Amino acid sequence: MPAGQFEKWFDLSCHRAGLTGVVRSIRTRVQRSDAQLGISYRLDGDVGRIRIPTLREPIIGRELWRHTCFEAFIRIEGAAAYHEFNFAPSREWTVYGFSGYRNGAPLNDESMNPQIAVRSDSSHLELDAVIQLARLSASHPGAALRLGLAAVIETRDGLSFWALHHPADKPDFHNPESFAMRLEPQTE
Repeated sequence: MPAGQFEKWFDLSCHRAGLTGVVRSIRTRVQRSDAQLGISYRLDGDVGRIRIPTLREPIIGRELWRHTCFEAFIRIEGAAAYHEFNFAPSREWTVYGFSGYRNGAPLNDESMNPQIAVRSDSSHLELDAVIQLARLSASHPGAALRLGLAAVIETRDGLSFWALHHPADKPDFHNPESFAMRLEPQTE
């Protein structure tokens, strides 16, 4: 992980549309350096009741958001364009590029390859992801960023939706108000 701007953990809250009771909490921590953004997710709950895909070599996945995955939405402060990263506990990943609210598509670009590490036991699931900011654009490393951090958790009973902020009646991680965390560029 890069040296950090936030050493404390932030709680994600479950949207009322998907509360299942299997997950007690999901917390996240963000660390930023000049070149990297590191995001850690820690889920506490009955991991045996969560549908978790089998661990595999990192590869671009498809529609990971339909199952258990952790998500990061990243945009430059004041910009409409943003990126969405999906990180599955299998270590599959997907990056989407958007020019504005939900106006975009997957980027099938292997160079975006985030570093992903996963650990789990019966009551914890942890995922760490490191994103190279310059791969998003030449402007990202030196810019103030807005982040929306989220998770989709699948159990036999359905999906639950977790985020730093839920501004709408329905879960919508793309809502501009969901980009609730502000990160300044690294200063010396």
